[in-house]
Amino acid sequence: MQTNWKIGSLFGIPLFLDPLWFVILGLATLNFGVAYEAWGSVLAWSAGMVMALLLFASVLLHELGHSLAARSQGIRVNSITLFLFGGIAAIEEESKTPFKAFQVAIAGPLVSIGLFFILRLLSYVLPETSPISVMVSDLARINLVVALFNLIPGLPLDGGQVLKAALWKITGDRFQAVHLAARAGQILGYGAIALGFAIDFFTRELALGLWIVLIGWFGIRNANTYDSVTTLQETLLKVPASDAMTRDFRVVDAEQTLRSFADSYLLDSNAPPIYFAAADGRYRGMVAIDDLRLVERSAWETQTIQSIVHPLSEIPTIAESTVLAEVINKMENEQLPRITVISPAGAVAGVIDRGDIVRTIAQKLNLRIGDAEIKRIKEDGNYPSGLQLGAIAKSTTN
Repeated sequence: MQTNWKIGSLFGIPLFLDPLWFVILGLATLNFGVAYEAWGSVLAWSAGMVMALLLFASVLLHELGHSLAARSQGIRVNSITLFLFGGIAAIEEESKTPFKAFQVAIAGPLVSIGLFFILRLLSYVLPETSPISVMVSDLARINLVVALFNLIPGLPLDGGQVLKAALWKITGDRFQAVHLAARAGQILGYGAIALGFAIDFFTRELALGLWIVLIGWFGIRNANTYDSVTTLQETLLKVPASDAMTRDFRVVDAEQTLRSFADSYLLDSNAPPIYFAAADGRYRGMVAIDDLRLVERSAWETQTIQSIVHPLSEIPTIAESTVLAEVINKMENEQLPRITVISPAGAVAGVIDRGDIVRTIAQKLNLRIGDAEIKRIKEDGNYPSGLQLGAIAKSTTN
């Protein structure tokens, strides 16, 4: 469920606010307001609010740098969201090469460094003791800190993305590079948590220590997400359709009459929903029950199944060797409830629906997805909300 608030768009990219953004906006306003209290209450708190908004404008420009770099490579950017820990650009897919991945990763910090130099130069031409000069100087330093902090080499930070690009170039394996960069992010996250508790214990700066702990927790959580999604992508590219398909269908004689077919199978409550017709040892195609209903009942006695069969060449099919990422993409692009798997000999080897895909992934990755949930997926035709297989498969094969 989307809980973020859309506030507009920039260069065609939707902009969202997470409700928790207002928490950090308030804290930033408080921080700046206290820092400027010598200017008097009205001016100090007004300046504090302006600085808090300018801080997030800087974060927005930072994320816009990533977004425009990605768009220059033909990659779609779904949104930019400002939230408790800054901002995030929802970039739909991975860059095609390590160098292009580096370009997207470094674009954000370069924007922040550029803002630092521009604001620093502006502060030199303003009266040195004026409030506006102080604010511009503070904002310049903040952008430098944002750039340097984001260059820490561990996912999900930009420095982790730079490290991933470098490791990808060195190893030639994007997935291994992500795993290693995510591990670096996990180590840094645990280090931040330890530092936060140490600050709390030795200096009694509880607010600062707690904030560092929260940043560490956020880093670990997102590094784990990168690691898990990458493992899932690897699985989707390795597991063939033959591992996920089932034989939850029935083969019927293409020469039997429609009446015989209806009497034998349609009244059976345990009958599968899918039928394939065969004759002379060869599959003739799929039988759609809806097509049977289009035929006048009076013709059921003489007309055979062959007359309503959809040849295999005219229905969506895949080979047994097709990897799950391609299976998912085909089903999503063509909005298919299921797809037929064909053997190398041209026979029907099985069928796959979304429930079969989720069950296979759960088995491969030891995910706790029960039979009841698999049954629901088969009936509804929707993946679990926490397992965005359509988007992940698309990003994996692009």
